[in-house]
Amino acid sequence: MHPVHDVDSLLILATALSSKRRPGELVEIVAAADLLQNNIPNEAKLVEAFDRLAKHGLIKAEAGGFVLTAAAQEIVTGLPRKAENPERLFAIKDRLSAYNVKGEHAGITIDPADVTKAILAHRASEKTTAKNLLVPKPKPEAEVHKPGQRQRKPMPARKRRV
Repeated sequence: MHPVHDVDSLLILATALSSKRRPGELVEIVAAADLLQNNIPNEAKLVEAFDRLAKHGLIKAEAGGFVLTAAAQEIVTGLPRKAENPERLFAIKDRLSAYNVKGEHAGITIDPADVTKAILAHRASEKTTAKNLLVPKPKPEAEVHKPGQRQRKPMPARKRRV
């Protein structure tokens, strides 16, 4: 698949995150893209990426949402679990460059206004107090020791009698 754009790898990983059990809606895919990159690509790039990946047989529209095809799931499987998001995106981009299209596939036509609505809905949901499950867990900066709780000294080893 040549050329491979940065939005392609981001869209594949975001679709994989948002469509685990059911087809991912456009708002969920936008939220996952924001989670992965802390930035949402503009509407035109997302529309082009959806169409390009569908024509290459990697994404398909299903039941009001989007899912990865078997070929795209092979690309996503085996990614390093403990790697950071930029490393994962680079690995997907590398695998996409080696991917060869098999057969012809129908494209997906998405209205840019729908993408704009999804982006605005995601930004509006960030401002609410509802819990977003696509947000990573906060990591503690350092171990916090509470006052009055000290570690105990280990007991001294028993001396052997000779």
